[in-house]
Order: sequence, then C-alpha cells, then structure tokens
Amino acid sequence: MILITGGAGYIGAHVALEWLGQGEEVLILDNLCNSQRAAIERISTLAGKRPEFIQGDVRNRRLLDTLLHDYPIDAVVHCAGLKAVGESVREPLRYFDTNVGGSLTLCQAMAQAGVFHLVFSSSATVYGDCATLPINEACATGQPTNPYGMSKLMSENIMKSVASSDPRWSIGLLRYFNPIGAHPSGLLGEAPTSTPNNLLPYLLEVASGQRPHLSVFGNDYPTLDGTGVRDYLHVVDLALGHVCALDTLRGRRGVSIWNLGTGRGYSVLEVVSAFEQVTGIKIPLSIEARRPGDIARCWANPQKAIEELGWQASRSLQSMLADAWRWQSNQLGQVDVRQAN
Repeated sequence: MILITGGAGYIGAHVALEWLGQGEEVLILDNLCNSQRAAIERISTLAGKRPEFIQGDVRNRRLLDTLLHDYPIDAVVHCAGLKAVGESVREPLRYFDTNVGGSLTLCQAMAQAGVFHLVFSSSATVYGDCATLPINEACATGQPTNPYGMSKLMSENIMKSVASSDPRWSIGLLRYFNPIGAHPSGLLGEAPTSTPNNLLPYLLEVASGQRPHLSVFGNDYPTLDGTGVRDYLHVVDLALGHVCALDTLRGRRGVSIWNLGTGRGYSVLEVVSAFEQVTGIKIPLSIEARRPGDIARCWANPQKAIEELGWQASRSLQSMLADAWRWQSNQLGQVDVRQAN
C-alpha cells in the first residue's frame, strides 16, 4: 500500500488516481486546508475504486505512527505542504512549520515504522535564480529566492541526511517545474479554496467571470515579451512521473534527484495567448509590479528523468489549457468552447 500525504490536493489526487488505475492500494492523508473532500469522490469515480482516506495533518506524529502501524504501507509519496511563492514571502514561519516540520515528522515516523521508500514532492525553486538554462540536476542549490523554495530545500536536506545515516532508505526528490492542466475527463483538477496564487487557476477564474482581470506581475523581465517564463507540464504527465520514480526507487538505495519538466519555457503572455486561442475567450490584463521572490526564467533539462525513469512529458500546452478549461467549465456548469484535444 502507498501512503500519499496531501493526496486530496491538486497533484496528490492525480498521483493517487494513476496508482489506483494500476491496481495499487492507496491511503490518502490530507488535512483539507487547501483541498476538498470531494476530490476523494472524484478519484473513486474515475478509478472505479475507492482509496482509503484519513483527514489529518502530516505533522501529527501520533497519527502517522498509527497509520504506519495499522495499514500495510511500504512506500510514501509526500505531497502535503503549502505551495505559493508570494504567500511564503508574507508568511515564512507558516511555510517552514508546515513544509519542513511535516517532512521532519514524516521521516521520523517512517524510520520508526521501518518504511524506507519515499518520493518527495520538491520544486525547481530549490535552484533559485539559476544562471544556466536549461536547469539540470547538477545545477547548484542553496540560494532559493523565497521561503517556499527554502522550505523545499530544507526538506530535501533532511532527507539526504537520513539517507546518509541509514542505508535502508531509498528516496526520490522530484523537482517539479510548473504543473498545470487537469484530468482529460474534466472531473478532476485544481480547486483552490482561497485566492489563487499561481497563473493558471487565476486565469481560469478570470475566464469564467469570477475576477475582472488577470494580474501580470512584471512586464520588465529580461525575456522576449518582458513577462516571466516557466516550464509548464501537464499534471497527468507529472503524476506518471511519480509512478516511474517509485518503480525505479524499489531497485535503488540512497537519494535520487530528478527534474520533472518539459524542457520548454513559455512566458505569461504566451500562455494567455494560447488560452485565448483554445477557448475563444479574451482575457483582460492588468500589468502590475513584480512580486518579491519571483525570477525571470526557469525551465528544465529533463534528460536524466528520460534516461533513468523512462519518463517524458508528452502533452502540449494547448492540451494543458484545454483540459484545465474543461475542468473549470464543468465546475461552473458552463458550456465548453473550442476545446483542443
């Protein structure tokens, strides 16, 4: 059985769905601070099989001890955590408490229970403002530009230390670039419970009339159109990366690091333009000042994951945007238009 912390959240839910579809038993632990119980029902509908679900916090050591004792868990995928760069700048202590504290408590509980296979939901933010593009796993870390990135790097360092202290550990650090999109069915996607902090959820709310305009933070970056450039990958591709990573880790020991990205960067304005083409909806923009902690450009060199995991992102930006809009439209009962497949 696989324990997925944060498994009712955007990424965790898609990861759970992929494993259920492959016949794995899944236990989801989620405190629902930025996710919804309805995600469990959606996963069950799509998989034709219901995951076990426990509402609780990954920082609750007593709860973790109970779960690791009562269920036949042999691997953990750690997706639980806070994830907004801008919010982390405003609330750094909350991010360190949740992200670093959760990782520390989880590793302690796993060691006590004798469970040593761990896949960690890390982030490309650990590279900071890397001068070399595309970014590969050999690029230096240690200078993240925001507390979110720092919390991910601190968690990585905890895991590296425990693996060095005990050869039974097999840990995969998956450095995500920018997951977007939704399940192609339109039944599972990102459902933030507060004001969105990332580009696409915010754009979807503008497109559906919930917000008057899309705030573009900075149009004076050293990029082709002045807006930030990121490597966007489909959340289903990302979920499949977790499956490949755990399969690989079962035959390894120590710590392995893989970038999960497409190897291609798109600017904010390029994403908006592609979305308008996919949906036929004009997106009003408001150009605003740069946000603290943001960087100009970031995209992956995914070659190591291709070679070692046999994984490669395959879905186009248009598919990501079409699937995301299908999800948003279904949520609001709207009619979808100009869908790209």
